[in-house]
Amino acid sequence: MLSLVLPKGSLERATLDLFEAADLSVSRGSERDYHASIDDPRIGNVRFLRPQEIPTYVEEGLFDLGITGRDWITETNADVVSLGELEYSKATSNPVRIVLAVVNDNPANKGAELPNGVRVSTEFPELTRRYFDQIGVKATIVPSYGATEAKVPDIVDAIVDLTETGTSLKKHGLKIIDTLLTSRTELITNATAHADDEKRAAMEDILLLLRGAIQARGKVLIKLNVADAQLRDVLEVLPSMGSPTVTALASGTMHAVESVVAKKGVNTLIPTLKAAGARDILEIDISKIVE
Repeated sequence: MLSLVLPKGSLERATLDLFEAADLSVSRGSERDYHASIDDPRIGNVRFLRPQEIPTYVEEGLFDLGITGRDWITETNADVVSLGELEYSKATSNPVRIVLAVVNDNPANKGAELPNGVRVSTEFPELTRRYFDQIGVKATIVPSYGATEAKVPDIVDAIVDLTETGTSLKKHGLKIIDTLLTSRTELITNATAHADDEKRAAMEDILLLLRGAIQARGKVLIKLNVADAQLRDVLEVLPSMGSPTVTALASGTMHAVESVVAKKGVNTLIPTLKAAGARDILEIDISKIVE
């Protein structure tokens, strides 16, 4: 059985929702409980820890499997095996970025234009140090433990911070002048667990379910009936992931059609299908799509 570590904090709720959609519901006594379980024969011990700790603990073999971001894998320089990206984050399905930002009236438009001795606050000191070494600017790195964007310009000259939409930075009067890293959430393991055939097969199963749940987000299944004479008209306005499924009905003059479509726009799609000749239209939620 696999030992699994999940991220505590900002990514926690999105992770729980994803596991629920993948039929891997996480059970625990309360939201403050760090121990949990999943009713699945492939998963044993489940623990919640801060995402910045997860790469190191997985590398050391304390857990077989973990979820964390590429940002923390890079920051800790952990030697882990990535099983693949999971396209979700705390607010959207977009990747997050670690960016260098300064106040709007700072003349610098890229990191290399900052002066030697620049003071930079960040929760990613190692990644930031490597970045400034690479661009040849001598920087004083000031570790941050939260509210990083509030430290400019009174305490530091610049920050390196995580952003998903950039809204908070703009709200604090900051501009982004460089991106150090684009990061997605990843499912990781260590070399020892990955070399175990049974564990690797179980981990690949888990990844398949999680990706299937992500793939199904924002999509629904449309099913309808249509007379032979209107079939072409309906197919011309019906989108699909690949090609709609068309099946002849027993009546001999009707066809059943089904297609996976984006949820957004269904409110206009259904009347359009009806006008084209579709009848008995069903909209069905999808929990997983496994390609």
